[in-house]
Amino acid sequence: MNTWILLACLASQFCLAGGQICLKHAMNFTHETPPPWRKFLPIFALGIAVLSGWFFLWVGLLQELKISYVYPFEGLSPVLMVLGAAAFLREKLTVRSCVGMALIAGGVALASLAAP
Repeated sequence: MNTWILLACLASQFCLAGGQICLKHAMNFTHETPPPWRKFLPIFALGIAVLSGWFFLWVGLLQELKISYVYPFEGLSPVLMVLGAAAFLREKLTVRSCVGMALIAGGVALASLAAP
């Protein structure tokens, strides 16, 4: 796997996690009455745009590579989402979530080593 493909795989996972974090942040505004649409709409639109970027990167990677090479990167998105939620949404990072992320990262490493 060359450097550009590796970067595209990583970028797709950052887009997936980033887009979902943007959508969650935007949806937090909907609990206010009345909803602050000027805050909500730009973040919501950014989330959709970033998730669209993920989709097109992912489809392009699937077009060029075997799924056994690309799919192990999907295991990174839960790790990125937990870290992003802690950093941007001020969610608590617990010992249990850290252990879970370590297990996921280990599984991703094993799956990528086993790919033909």
